[in-house]
Amino acid sequence: MPIVIAALGDRDPAYLTHREIDAAMALAPPDTEIRWVATDSGDARRIGTFDGLWVVPGTPYRDEAAVYAAIRQAREQGVPILGTCGGFQHMAVEYARNVVGIDGAAHAESDPDGETIVVAGLTCSLVGEERTVAAVPGTRLAAICGTEPFTGFHWCTYGLAPGIAARLAAAGLVISAHAEDAGVEGVELPGHPFYVATLFQPQVGSSERDMLHPLLAALVHAASRSAARSV
Repeated sequence: MPIVIAALGDRDPAYLTHREIDAAMALAPPDTEIRWVATDSGDARRIGTFDGLWVVPGTPYRDEAAVYAAIRQAREQGVPILGTCGGFQHMAVEYARNVVGIDGAAHAESDPDGETIVVAGLTCSLVGEERTVAAVPGTRLAAICGTEPFTGFHWCTYGLAPGIAARLAAAGLVISAHAEDAGVEGVELPGHPFYVATLFQPQVGSSERDMLHPLLAALVHAASRSAARSV
């Protein structure tokens, strides 16, 4: 049986970042399919039927509630999950709500008047910007991307709100990368088969590469291992 990973998001080929997701999908191994799943589709509510989940950029999502539900299901049921850009942001909000217990945890883009803003506007827009990302030694992200600083592509104006990272970390989420202007660039959850989120977008550049970015390759590997255990 092929490995199937859901790319949860609302595809718009006008977006460079989505065209690069298409290019990354074409680089998947022959036994793996990375498939677009619209947030307002029935499959978005059936994430447990996939071997892995990639929560992709492109917010606000058409069905934000479905995205949060899928993230929670992946976290609680051990489905390998990668969140990038908007995915990173929504994984942080889901964790704040359901693990940290922050009342009214909100994303400023979709709920600017929320009780507790977990994801807020960045002080400097990173739309179409590159930043030097430094992974924290000893983390899964460092094992995948290396401990040497690397260039990360961004298309975002939102990141973790001040003071939120410490509250997430106190509840078990590991801060795995940082970058100037962007602050926290990566988080991960120890003990989970694969739970990684990054503010930078690893798929950008796929149209010029002949292999998956190491982070996407790691998701594919985790999904393959998860599928093998379930047989």
